[in-house]
Amino acid sequence: MILPFYKSVNNDFSLIQGGCVDILSKFKFGFDMVFAAPPYFLSDGGASYQSGQIVCVDKGEWDKPTTTDKMATFNFKWLTAVRNHMKDNATIWISGTYHNIFSVQQQLLKLEFKILNAITWAKTNPPRSISCRYFTHSTEFIIWARKKAKVAHYFNYDLMKALNGNKQMTDVWQLPAIGKWEKSCGKHPTQKPLSILARIIQAATVTNVWILDPFSGSATTGIAVIL
Repeated sequence: MILPFYKSVNNDFSLIQGGCVDILSKFKFGFDMVFAAPPYFLSDGGASYQSGQIVCVDKGEWDKPTTTDKMATFNFKWLTAVRNHMKDNATIWISGTYHNIFSVQQQLLKLEFKILNAITWAKTNPPRSISCRYFTHSTEFIIWARKKAKVAHYFNYDLMKALNGNKQMTDVWQLPAIGKWEKSCGKHPTQKPLSILARIIQAATVTNVWILDPFSGSATTGIAVIL
């Protein structure tokens, strides 16, 4: 029996403490959608601007750069565990930057996922460059893939079009980085804004489905589900 660390009042959201590979081995059912924000492996002692101040961007030992082989092994391991607990028509969304996203893409192909889109999240309020020696880093990438190449997935095309002024929504999403108000109950170094998760969930799910976030972090996925 899996005991949740936290459960919402209406039981729509459960938070389980532990490593995702070990915890997933205890599940006996499949998920309809997955959102994953694995380590980006970018904490190399660099700095960035935050609220007008220069701050260190090191997020923890779990985010330290590693070798390409170790990164590939890590991504293959967790993706295998997740894939084994996805329904045949399920899709997965994985966020990253250039530090890790190419490794993720290679492991998805090895595991025979069908890549549907590579979304570019163009932040409308990125932190400015400190060194002024290269273009300002203002984007993250979100790969959308389905478990099986020949099994149809769900896409709420009409809603996405309606939310985009009755025009087809493109794979470039211009949305702000996380705002201060979203960190009012705590602060996580890789917290995603609700606007991103709300769009993903609306695009790829119907009601009464199971959604998995194997790297829960600040639990934005769970919050987006119950709002």
